[in-house]
Amino acid sequence: MRLLRFFRPSHQHTVFSATLLLMTTITLSRVIGYIREAYIAYAFGAGQQTDAYVAAFTLPDWLNYIVAGGTASITFISIYTRFLAEKREQDARKTFSIIITVMTTVLIAGTILAEIFTPQFAGWMFHGFTPQQMQLCVHLTRILLPAQIFFYVGGVVSAVLLSHRLFLLPAFGPLIYNVFIIAGGVVAGRQMGIASLAFGALAGSIAGPFLINALGAAKIGTGYRPSFDVKNPAFREWVRLSIPLMLGVSLVTADDWILRYFASSGIGDIARLNYAKRLFAVPIAILGQAVGQASLPFFSRLFGENKFEEFAATVNASVYRITAASLLITGWMMAIALPLIDLVYRRGHFTFADSESTALYFFVFSLSLALWSCQALYARAFYASSNTLTPMIASSLITLASLPMYALFFRTLSVTGLAIASDLGITANALAIALLLHIRGMVPLGGLNWKELGKAALVGAVSGGLSHEVMHTISLDGSRADLLALALGSLTWAAAVAAGLWLLRSQLPADLRRKRSAPFLGVAESEAAETMATGKEP
Repeated sequence: MRLLRFFRPSHQHTVFSATLLLMTTITLSRVIGYIREAYIAYAFGAGQQTDAYVAAFTLPDWLNYIVAGGTASITFISIYTRFLAEKREQDARKTFSIIITVMTTVLIAGTILAEIFTPQFAGWMFHGFTPQQMQLCVHLTRILLPAQIFFYVGGVVSAVLLSHRLFLLPAFGPLIYNVFIIAGGVVAGRQMGIASLAFGALAGSIAGPFLINALGAAKIGTGYRPSFDVKNPAFREWVRLSIPLMLGVSLVTADDWILRYFASSGIGDIARLNYAKRLFAVPIAILGQAVGQASLPFFSRLFGENKFEEFAATVNASVYRITAASLLITGWMMAIALPLIDLVYRRGHFTFADSESTALYFFVFSLSLALWSCQALYARAFYASSNTLTPMIASSLITLASLPMYALFFRTLSVTGLAIASDLGITANALAIALLLHIRGMVPLGGLNWKELGKAALVGAVSGGLSHEVMHTISLDGSRADLLALALGSLTWAAAVAAGLWLLRSQLPADLRRKRSAPFLGVAESEAAETMATGKEP
């Protein structure tokens, strides 16, 4: 019965249950995402039309980023949560109504302009495309653009649910979105070609991120009333916090755009990079995205209640756990890169040669797993303090400074150089945000468990090396021996990790099993977790 309550849409979650729920649903979503990518690889391979399809998401992403800037799930949730904590439900509802009304209007206008100027944008961004590719890219982009309206409205509505600690429906939005993309290809792929995937994505944005959250919000009574009251103090505060996110360009988002820009001159290069990055995004989503989404309401609450020491301890404990786990997993991902990629993607139009190239990119991306994961938590520590300006200035400067590095590595090492540049860029981004938190005295770096992190790094490197050597006993030539190699390598890695942590007397297994705090979101002491789990509703 307790398990069934856990999956009720009206169930209010604690830190622990929210993290487990998000990890479970995001894992399911990534499984569906794997099926989606595997289907695309099977049906369309890694060629010109697949490059055009991946590239078609760029302008919609830009529009969403520039107009919305991530404000739905970041700045709004901090304001809304504060109003609920202060028992100002009416102000919370009014702010919600104004933001939805004003920003939806702005986004509709932006979508119309983007539809008009799509050919000019695509011609500038993807200079290496053939005329046929360019025409297809423009067509697909115009199909995908309206989806951003539903993503934005759904994001704001989901923020309302998260502020009420209702995590179930927001967690299922991405899963439904992926299902619709697959359904679009399966149902209409033969008649419409790769455009069927774009129509599936559009339908999925309506059914998943928008509709399911809207139904959940209607049940709790959001009290939405259309309003253009731009003089409202809370709306102005929201604008002040959101402008840095709208104007700044974080490498976390821009990395995909930069990779596509440089890789557009090679046939299939965008597609192969995308396949590697999407598979690499699975552990990022499970570790970084799930924990990041679950953490923001609780970080905001601790900071809003002036529990600064507890706030710092919570952030550091979260970063320690997620970084240590990532360091261990990195060794496994690098070791099994080729059999994993080949097993996941090689079928239909996707060849073994494509697997080899994609596996190399995946290998390089894997090096930065810990940094991709921990930067999400460090950024949300800033957002919880209602400071969006500082991290976005730092991220924007790093993005601009990284552009020559991408160009240099691309000229010298081709597409592999782009993956290396991506790793270096996210390293600079994560370190910059961590140092800024330390300098401001918000989250001191000395609070991290550096000894255990060192042990995790050593065990991850050794276990990954052993796994790689063991797999050398199996010839990887495109046959289904991949499954045997993957199983043998994984078992070797798991045994080496267990032995290494035991020999070094690591505390990490006990820290991850700690029941009175979340596996990754736990605080330094169990009392802090109990406070957040049993405290009054925010």
